[in-house]
Amino acid sequence: MHSWQLIFYVSCGLVFYNYAGYAIIVYILNKITGSRQLAEDDPAFRPTVAFIVAAYNEEDVIKQKIVNSLEQNYPKDKIEFLFVTDGSSDRTAEYITQSPGIRLLHRPERGGKAAALNRAVSETRQDIVIASDANTLLNRDAVKNIVRHYRSEKTGGVAGEKKVLSTTGAEDVGAGEGLYWKYESALKKLDADFYSVVGAAGELFSLRRTLYEDLPHNVILDDFVLSLRVTQKGYCIRYEPEAYAMELPSFSMKDEQKRKVRIAAGGFQSIGMLAPLFAFWKYPRLTFLYVSHRVLRWTLSPLCLILAFIANAFLLTAGPLYIALFTAQAGFYGVALIAFLSPAIRNKYKLAKLSYYFTFMNVSVVLGFFRFLRGRQSGTWEKARRSLAPSTGD
Repeated sequence: MHSWQLIFYVSCGLVFYNYAGYAIIVYILNKITGSRQLAEDDPAFRPTVAFIVAAYNEEDVIKQKIVNSLEQNYPKDKIEFLFVTDGSSDRTAEYITQSPGIRLLHRPERGGKAAALNRAVSETRQDIVIASDANTLLNRDAVKNIVRHYRSEKTGGVAGEKKVLSTTGAEDVGAGEGLYWKYESALKKLDADFYSVVGAAGELFSLRRTLYEDLPHNVILDDFVLSLRVTQKGYCIRYEPEAYAMELPSFSMKDEQKRKVRIAAGGFQSIGMLAPLFAFWKYPRLTFLYVSHRVLRWTLSPLCLILAFIANAFLLTAGPLYIALFTAQAGFYGVALIAFLSPAIRNKYKLAKLSYYFTFMNVSVVLGFFRFLRGRQSGTWEKARRSLAPSTGD
C-alpha cells in the first residue's frame, strides 16, 4: 500500500509542479528580486533587419502575407524581406516575383524549413534576423517592438506572441488552442522576467544574425533549438507581447493532432540536441526553467498522469480521500471523453474544453514519443490544414 501511495503522490506532485508549481515559485522569486524585463523604444536605434519567411505551397495566403509584411512600421531602408519557396509546386513563387520589395529565394528541391532558414541567413548581412510563418499576420509595430530589445547586449533573441483567431464552424479547434496559448504566454512572461524564454514559437521569433548556427536539415523544432542554442552562449531570449502573430486554428482536431504529435516528436529530438542544458552547474537558472517548463512537459508529466490514475485505483480501499480523488480524476477524463464524442458540448462548456484539450495534448505527447522512437518524422512534413474564415462575432 505504501508503494502505491508513494507513486500516487510523487506523480501528482510532478504534474502539479510542471503545470503550476514552478510558475508559482518563479512568480514569488520575481516579486522578491524585482526582476522585470524593460525595453523602451528609441527612435535613434534602428538596426538593420532581415525578415525571413519560409513558404512551401502557400499560394492561398502568400499575397496577404506579402502585403502584411510590407506594411511593417519600420524604416524601409533598414529592412530586407527574404521569402524562401524551395520545392513549392504551386504559384507561391510566382506571386512573390510580382511583389517589388521582396527578395525571392527558390530551388526546385524541397529541403524543409531548417534548410530554408540556413540559406536565407547565409544570403543576408543584416544585424537582426526575424522569422515569421507564411500563414500568420503580424501587427504593424511587430518589427519595431522586437528590435527595441536589442539595445541590451545581453539580448540574443526575442520571442513574439502567438494569437489564435476564433473561427466559425462546428468543431471549434481554436477555443482549446487559444486557451493553451494564453497559458503559455503567461509562462513566457514569468520565464523572461526571471531569466529567459525557454524556446521561441516559430510563428514569430528573432535573433542576432551573428548568433545563428546552421541547423541540421532533419531538425523538427527549428525555432526551439535555435533560440536555446543562443541561450547556451550566455545570452537571453526576451519576450515581447506587443509583437504578435495572428494565426487561424487547425481545420479540425485531426489536423491539430497531426501538428501536436509532430511537435512532441520534435520535443524528444530537441532534448537530445540540447543535452548540454542539463548542466545545471553551468546554466543554473536556464536549466531550472528548461527542465521545469519544457522537459517535464514532454517526458514525465504524461507518464505521471497515467501512474496517478492507476495508483489511485489501487488505493480505493485506503479511505474516503482516495475515493474522492479517484472520482475527481475519472470525472475529469469522463468529461474529456464526452467532449471528444460531442463537439457541441466541447464548444459550449469551458470545463469540457479544458479537460478535452489537456487530455488531447498529453495523448499527443505519448503518440509523438512513439513516432520519435520509430524515426518517422523528418524535417519536411505535410502541413496541417487551417480554418478558412475568422469568426465575425465578438
